[in-house]
Amino acid sequence: MRPGEIVVAVEQVRALIDEQFPEWSDLPIVPQPLNGTDNALFRLGDSLTARLPRAQWAVDQVGTDAAWLPRLAPHLPVPVPAPVAVGRPGADYPWPWTVVPWLDGRNPQAGQDLVDLAIDLAGFVRAMIAIDPMGGPVKEGIQRGVPLVQREELTRRSIVALGDRIDRRAVTAAWDEAMAADEWPGPPVWLHGDLLEGNLLVDRGRLTGVIDFGGLGRGDPAVEVRPGWSLFDVRARAAYREALGFDDATWVRAGVRRAARRILMLRVPARWAAP
Repeated sequence: MRPGEIVVAVEQVRALIDEQFPEWSDLPIVPQPLNGTDNALFRLGDSLTARLPRAQWAVDQVGTDAAWLPRLAPHLPVPVPAPVAVGRPGADYPWPWTVVPWLDGRNPQAGQDLVDLAIDLAGFVRAMIAIDPMGGPVKEGIQRGVPLVQREELTRRSIVALGDRIDRRAVTAAWDEAMAADEWPGPPVWLHGDLLEGNLLVDRGRLTGVIDFGGLGRGDPAVEVRPGWSLFDVRARAAYREALGFDDATWVRAGVRRAARRILMLRVPARWAAP
């Protein structure tokens, strides 16, 4: 348990469903493993999932998902968990919550042949980028997708603060290289922002769904390069890079964003240390 995190019980979910969505009262409720960091998931019958934030920091996603995923979903090549209902606090549960479709599939694993997945995922990213902005939220502050210049001061202070825990000369050189690279030349584009293997669903090597849009917003698409290092091997990474069609500067920014995130987490793992 982290500070500010709560436990959500099946009995609470049953009470919430009975009170707010009685049309689903007869459906069985099955808790799912706590694989993610923000939400408790409960399968509701065969085709639905109740999704309840476990901490205050995850509550904003309820509104973001409800506002934007139904509008983005028709333009995407695979299903996403667009909410079909939004619940309110009750049964000693303090926050809004959602009911979303249950999406079948398994998470991919490093070591498998993921070339087809890489091509499919690149298609998903390209589809996101092509969607009309629709006035969607733009990334602000120290978050994924913001221009690197917004991370300049904090990153350099963090490099100094970490001292001998990192190779400061090499890290500083990499950061300087990224700052010299061209920034994203166009307007902010739609981003998933967290394309980890746990947020991808596959069947027989093909992408069947993308979940957990907690990083949703608009910004620099370099952040979507992340699976090239976190998931794909050399062959799949090459296929991903070719299918994405991003220029070299975008890959440079992506690599340094990844390093900067690790630096900041080493220095102050804020989410884990404070509510």
